[in-house]
Amino acid sequence: MLVYVHSAKCVGIEALPIMVEIDITAGVGIHLVGLADAAVRESLLRMVTALQSKGFRIPGKKIVINLAPADLHKSGSGYDLPIALGIVAASGQRELPGIDKYLIMGELGLDGSIRYVPGSLPVAELSAALGLKGCIMPERAALEAVDSSSVDIYGVRDFDDVLRILSSEEPCRDLLAQSSPLYEELSSGSLISPYDDCPDFSAIIGQEGAKRGVEIAAAGGHNLIMVGPPGSGKSSLAKAMAGILPPMTREEAIVTSKVWSVSGKGESSYGLVRHRPFRAPHHSASMAALIGGGSGENILPGEVSLASNGILFLDEFCEAPKSVLEALRGPMEDRKVTISRLKSKVVYPASFMLVAASNPCPCGYYGEGDRCTCTAGQRAGYLAKLSGPLMDRLDIQVWMHPVDTKKLVRGSRAEPSSAVAERVLRAREVQQRRFAGTQVFTNAQMGSHELERYCPLDAPCRELLETFIDKMGLSARAYSRIIKIARTIADLAGAPDILPEYLAEAASYRFLDRRNIFE
Repeated sequence: MLVYVHSAKCVGIEALPIMVEIDITAGVGIHLVGLADAAVRESLLRMVTALQSKGFRIPGKKIVINLAPADLHKSGSGYDLPIALGIVAASGQRELPGIDKYLIMGELGLDGSIRYVPGSLPVAELSAALGLKGCIMPERAALEAVDSSSVDIYGVRDFDDVLRILSSEEPCRDLLAQSSPLYEELSSGSLISPYDDCPDFSAIIGQEGAKRGVEIAAAGGHNLIMVGPPGSGKSSLAKAMAGILPPMTREEAIVTSKVWSVSGKGESSYGLVRHRPFRAPHHSASMAALIGGGSGENILPGEVSLASNGILFLDEFCEAPKSVLEALRGPMEDRKVTISRLKSKVVYPASFMLVAASNPCPCGYYGEGDRCTCTAGQRAGYLAKLSGPLMDRLDIQVWMHPVDTKKLVRGSRAEPSSAVAERVLRAREVQQRRFAGTQVFTNAQMGSHELERYCPLDAPCRELLETFIDKMGLSARAYSRIIKIARTIADLAGAPDILPEYLAEAASYRFLDRRNIFE
């Protein structure tokens, strides 16, 4: 008897259909074909033990298991459950009339329990696209996809739960993800912001200029670098920035959630990722950890993708290997990362805000009187890790100095994060209306077409820009980024047009472009 079971494989953040075909005929042995890797081949022993623990027998015949299409590599443990169900149905031990109506994935434990597998969000979308009745997957995985699909998502804990769904004509509503005991617990916990304990702007004394730069970066999605001596508040401001970002739109949340789902990091969450990511890898992170990588077709997203629609914070920026820093150039410009291997190529989204923090020199005290002990060559060589193309992509560049002693001791209060967040939200709402119906969400994502349409400059603005370009030696990329920052400043001010004073403020954040800044 030949049985077909729908399953899937994730490539990037998209799922491809896999058909699990099981045929039992006269002969001996279990034969698995279809370019399966070691994890899939090992599923046979897990599956046999799990079925026996549930009282099923393995037929003493030839069992052929084909994972189609046969020219696509299959990896992971998610095929355990469809293979086991196919053997039960093909051997006639249980009537499963619904076996071809659901997309099924899950790893089997030796006792018949069903364990988490990554990629449930793209798989749920695929089941809806294929016109299937629903998805059957492990309970934790089902909770990831509960808000994102138009089909029924069943979350199961045991092999018996799956048999009940496939053999019953009743809907088994108690096994839907929304009926899971974990649903209420995780859904209530997801409303608590993970950034409630991040520093508040009012607790960061002084640094009004840097706070203004952070506000503009948050409002327009611009990249930001803060340069200053140790203890000036760079890391605190970066962490406080997470607390002023607006909520993600549904489109942004779906993209971010897909990345987290395929990477296996959504196991403890419920539904779509609701809060913008804040990723802060150590400066010694490898290129594969930052950009993404893996062997064969098992290519996982890196930090630039996990930070999609959020913040990628890199402290001690100039201490990172130069090759790793230069690898950021492509994702920062294209807002995606392409990882190529001999037999595969995967594209992951990487639309993140880079927030970098660095000392100005090896000792950290250049510009603070006579405290710096570095030579001019050492100072120039330290920031020389930041190549011209990389500096071009750092939209807002802020130089920070130690807080004034009187302000520090007297503890003067500043504007709270809630007030800043309100202005940022209003500016983002303006951009949301401006770019409605497009794939652009913030001013920083504008291309040449959007710049021409939404950022017209009058004669005084053009003359002022010509002066900046001549004096500062700006590139064409830096020129366009100044216009984008000026557009964000205008949005924060509620102005419909870009004014010369907005361009002047935007250009003031480009100190790294100036010639001989260490002389």
